[in-house]
Amino acid sequence: MVIATTDWATIATFATAVGTLVLAAATFAAVRSANRSARVAEASFLVNLRPVLVTSRLDDTPQKIRWVDDHWARLDGSQAIIEFVDGSIYLAISVRNVGSGLAVTFGWSVMTELEYGDTPHADPEQFRMQTRDLYIPAGDVGFWQGAIRDREDPAYAALSKDINDIQPFTIDVLYGDHEGGQRTITRFGMIPRRDGDVTRWFPSVARHWNLDRPDPR
Repeated sequence: MVIATTDWATIATFATAVGTLVLAAATFAAVRSANRSARVAEASFLVNLRPVLVTSRLDDTPQKIRWVDDHWARLDGSQAIIEFVDGSIYLAISVRNVGSGLAVTFGWSVMTELEYGDTPHADPEQFRMQTRDLYIPAGDVGFWQGAIRDREDPAYAALSKDINDIQPFTIDVLYGDHEGGQRTITRFGMIPRRDGDVTRWFPSVARHWNLDRPDPR
């Protein structure tokens, strides 16, 4: 008759292994949960910093704008400035930041035809950089401005013709949050409208492109 003996060493080893496995599973779950919480917290933080520029409202406050060469203009709500003065082309758009973070404009690109959202934007490296930062507070009105003064500029001749012939064209504005991230390109169609002897320009948003995070389209 064989009497079975209890191998306590084996049992202890097995119990330790099971405990280690359970601990590993719990640790994995905790780490994954912590990572998920961290991603949610980061996403919430970025949303609080995220700007979104659209056209301003008709009843928004007029703004006084100055360019570096001391050219001045009045910019009314929901409108744009397109002026051809002494050989220089002055451009400005009244915008409203409907996002929750401060917007800082970085640069811009002009297309001398009216383009819609299905036309790709230029490479951000090819954008014309702003000569100064323009800040648009969250939930408030502000402006974008630019100018083309060099007659040898590739866009000068075609854009001059658009202005003289009162034809629509397109401006893409590159901006982001005050940390320099969440870069976005917003496309504005510049639409002229005759009001008697006066031509008024009304910007219209065609599309937003997200550069630093997945784009929904």
